[in-house]
Amino acid sequence: MKVPGPDHPITIEPATGPVRVLFGGKVVAASSHALVLREASYPAVYYIPRTDIDMPLFQRSDHASHCPYKGDASYFSIEVGDRTAADAAWSYEEPYPAMSAIAGHLAFYPDRVDRIETPG
Repeated sequence: MKVPGPDHPITIEPATGPVRVLFGGKVVAASSHALVLREASYPAVYYIPRTDIDMPLFQRSDHASHCPYKGDASYFSIEVGDRTAADAAWSYEEPYPAMSAIAGHLAFYPDRVDRIETPG
């Protein structure tokens, strides 16, 4: 486990406005309680609480990954109508203590959904 610091900064803050994720002509996630995670030089990632996600459209996949700063990630595919986006979202269900704020949230790959609408 690595802890964020000056050599690899990570910040988590509330998003400054609503975040929506669209796929297959449907809003699959919409939240005024999203978090924005900024990690080193990577693009910002929005984490949306599961309570603001249409979870029946999501199926857990067998894919998993590990981040030395955040922990183990599980992945979800989205099915809307006849469209499927494989491994389009991920979640750190038991993140490391420094990242505990993102527990219970999902993040989305922008290139696997139709659109992610963010504030700003």
